[in-house]
Amino acid sequence: MLSFFTKNSSLIFLFFTILIHYSISVSAKCHVDDESGLLAFKKGIVSDPSGMLSKWKSGTDCCAWPGIQCRDTNRVHELALYGQLDKPNGYLAGTISPTLAKLKELNAVYFQDLRNISGPFPSFLFSLQNIGYVYIENNKLSGKLPENLGQLSNLIALSLAGNRFSGPIPSSIGGLTQLIQLKLHNNLLTGTIPASFKALKNVTALSLDHNQLSGAIPDFFTETHKLIFLELSHNKLSGNIPGSIAAIAPNLRFLQLGHNALSGTIPDFLGKFQALDTLDLSWNKFSGTVPKTFGNLTKIFNLDLSHNSLVDPFPQMNVKGIESLDLSYNNFNLVNIPKWVASSPIIYSLKLAKCGLKFKLDDFKPVETYFYDYIDLSENEITGSPVKLLNRTDYLVGFYASGNQLKFDFGSLRIVKTLKDLDISRNLVFGKVPQDVAGLRMLNVSHNHLCGQLPATKFAATAFAGNDCLCGSPLPACKKT
Repeated sequence: MLSFFTKNSSLIFLFFTILIHYSISVSAKCHVDDESGLLAFKKGIVSDPSGMLSKWKSGTDCCAWPGIQCRDTNRVHELALYGQLDKPNGYLAGTISPTLAKLKELNAVYFQDLRNISGPFPSFLFSLQNIGYVYIENNKLSGKLPENLGQLSNLIALSLAGNRFSGPIPSSIGGLTQLIQLKLHNNLLTGTIPASFKALKNVTALSLDHNQLSGAIPDFFTETHKLIFLELSHNKLSGNIPGSIAAIAPNLRFLQLGHNALSGTIPDFLGKFQALDTLDLSWNKFSGTVPKTFGNLTKIFNLDLSHNSLVDPFPQMNVKGIESLDLSYNNFNLVNIPKWVASSPIIYSLKLAKCGLKFKLDDFKPVETYFYDYIDLSENEITGSPVKLLNRTDYLVGFYASGNQLKFDFGSLRIVKTLKDLDISRNLVFGKVPQDVAGLRMLNVSHNHLCGQLPATKFAATAFAGNDCLCGSPLPACKKT
C-alpha cells in the first residue's frame, strides 16, 4: 500500500506541477513597459484602414497581439508589421513613437511596405542594447542618417531601403562590424561610398543602388571577401572597376554596377567569378573588348552589357543556360545570334538591339521558346519573318524589331494574350492590322506596307503613319467604294 501511495503521490505532484506551470504561462501577460510603449506607438499612427493594429488594446496580453513576438520572460523581442502593396488599404500612416525605447529586450524590428510611415531615422533604436535586426523598408522616412549610426554595434542586418533618406552615408557605419546585410537602396543618398566600409568584414549583401552616390568605387574589397551580393547600380559612380573586387570572386553571385558613369575596359579578372549568377555593367562608358575570360563564367544566368562602347570580337561563352542577355547598343557586329544563346533551355529575355545582326530570322531556331517574355532585335539588318518564332511563344510580353527588313503578312502573326508591347516599325510588313492589337499596351507598326481599315484602338496616328493605304481612325476615314 505504501508503495502504491508513494507512486500515486509522485504522479499527483507531477500533475499539479504541470497544471501550475500551465496556469502561470497562460495568465502571464507582457511587461507593462512593453504594453505602454506599443500603445504609444499605436497613438502615433493616424491611419490604419486595414485594421492592422485593431487588436492592440489596453489590458490585453500584448504578447498575443498581431505582429508581436515575446520571449519566455514575456518581454517583446520582435515587432513585425507588414503592409500589402497589392491592396490599396494595406498600409499604415503616421510616425514612429520614441516610446518604443521601453521595449528593452527588443531584438528585431520589421516595418516593411507600410508605405506611409514618415519622420526621421528612429532614435529609439539607440536605447536598445539587444537590437540585432532592423528592416524599415518602403516607407517615407526622410532626413539624414545619424552621424552616430555606428553605435548600433550589435546590428546583424540593417535595411532602410525604399525611403527618402538624403545626405551622405555616415563614416561611422564602419562600426557595424557584425553586419551581415546592409541595404540602403532606393533612397536619395549623396556623396561618396565611405572607405570605412572595409571594416564590414562579415557583410554578405551590400545594396546601395538607386541613390545619387558619386565618386569612385572604393578599393576595399580585400577586406570584405564574404560578399555574395554587391549592388551599386543607378548612381553617379565614376572611374574604373577597382582591382580589389577580384578578392570577392569565390563567393560573389550578383554584381550590379549598371547605370553609372564607370569607364575604362572591362577587367580580365571578372572571368574569375565562376560563381557569378548576375552581371550588370549596362549604361556606363566601358570601351574595348569583352575579355576572353568571360568564357569561364559557366554559371552566369543574367548578363547585361548594354549601352556601352564595347567592340568585337565577342568571346565564346561556355554557359549552359542563359536566362537573360542584353548586349544592345554597343559597337558589336555579331552577324548571327550566338549558338550558346539558341541552345539555352531556360532563356526568357533576349535583347540584341543594334548588334550588327545580319541573318534570316526564319533560320533562328532556339531549342526552347516557352519561357520567352522579351525579345528585342531592333536596329539590325535582319530579314525574313518572325511568325514561326513568335507563334511558338505562349507568354511573350514584348517584341521589338524596328528598323530591320522583316517581310511577312501581319495577319499571320499570333497575338498571345500576354503580349503588351509590339514594335515592328520601319520594316516591310504587309497585310491588314488585326483586331487583336487593340489589347496591347504599346503598338508601333509605322513605316511598313500595311493596308486596309484599322480596327478600333486607343493608339495615336503615329503608331500607323507611313504605310501604303491604312485608313480609319485615328487616320483619315476610308474612301467609300
